[in-house]
Amino acid sequence: MTDTSFDIFVTAPPGLEPLLLAQVQAAGFAGAQAVPGGVSFPGGWPDVWRANVELRGAGRVLARFGSFLAFHLAQLDKRSRKFPWTDTLRADVPVRVEVTCHKSKIYHAGAAQQRIETALKEEAGITIASDAPITLKVRIDDNTVTMSVDTSGESLHKRGHKEAVGKAPMRETLASLFLAHCGYTGTEPVVDPMCGSGTFVIEAAEIARGLMPGRSRDFAFMQLASFDRAAFDALRSAYALRDTNLQFYGSDRDTGAVRNATANAQRAGVGDITTFAHHAISDLPRPAGPPGLIMVNPPYGARIGNRNLLFPLYGALGATLKDRFRGWRVGLVTSEPGLAKATGLPFTQDRLQVPHGGLKVTLFPTDPLK
Repeated sequence: MTDTSFDIFVTAPPGLEPLLLAQVQAAGFAGAQAVPGGVSFPGGWPDVWRANVELRGAGRVLARFGSFLAFHLAQLDKRSRKFPWTDTLRADVPVRVEVTCHKSKIYHAGAAQQRIETALKEEAGITIASDAPITLKVRIDDNTVTMSVDTSGESLHKRGHKEAVGKAPMRETLASLFLAHCGYTGTEPVVDPMCGSGTFVIEAAEIARGLMPGRSRDFAFMQLASFDRAAFDALRSAYALRDTNLQFYGSDRDTGAVRNATANAQRAGVGDITTFAHHAISDLPRPAGPPGLIMVNPPYGARIGNRNLLFPLYGALGATLKDRFRGWRVGLVTSEPGLAKATGLPFTQDRLQVPHGGLKVTLFPTDPLK
């Protein structure tokens, strides 16, 4: 079953599809194109495994493994019963079914879901459960019924080695796309002066070292009929680490955050090339060596505390960076353009706005500071 080709869809936050497309193409997946909500490309099961392990910016990897036409519920019932479910799904692994209908003669998603669940139970012997490890996503669009399986399981931002997070953590997947938008490729130092649980610093260090984001976690595809443990283990063990003499720096005024970030970096295998320190933004030192990138996700009032109290903090951030970090680029993430303006930093117009944690946040980048 590992040689069949089908459509693979990897999800991205709205507006960041072009950045994820660049990652997909750089990873060598042919025929990729950006579509609303993600990137689509053809491939087989080994490509699904590799996409889950390698793609830093993908939220999930969906495998679209089959489709048929159905114009009414009786036809859906009949064709669902004849569909070769056990080519993809295992009879001993429970499944959760999600159905959406769009511009189709079958418009009642609940009734359609019931027909498909019955077919899975009666024809394939598969147990249906709301907390199942496998999610089958069925989309009925223009009378075409398309079956996809979520091959990731837990969202891919859960890399498998971060246990300690702060109040408003940046998702690793989003951090990787923000780093990419700021031109980061793993060949320069990164500083985060408000590092929280260390996401930007650890992500940048992993990229520099060539560590795959999915190297140490499990995936839903491990419980599909197509999974080949020996082939997957060979794939995951074939990645070569890169030597780097770069260092990556985080700091925070919260001692708990510094402690957590240090522990997270150790678990991620980058403890030796990351340094986390406890100090205020005005005490931020410029590291020795060449300039690089400052990535910072300061508090914003809508989420943590009172917005008006944050203007002095942003002002101090801007003053410190302009004074000590000439030649460095900045990428600042905030939900408040007014707070970004308070830094006095020369942001370019090449901004990104994305939904994050119920807010719309914007990445404000600069050219090298003069």
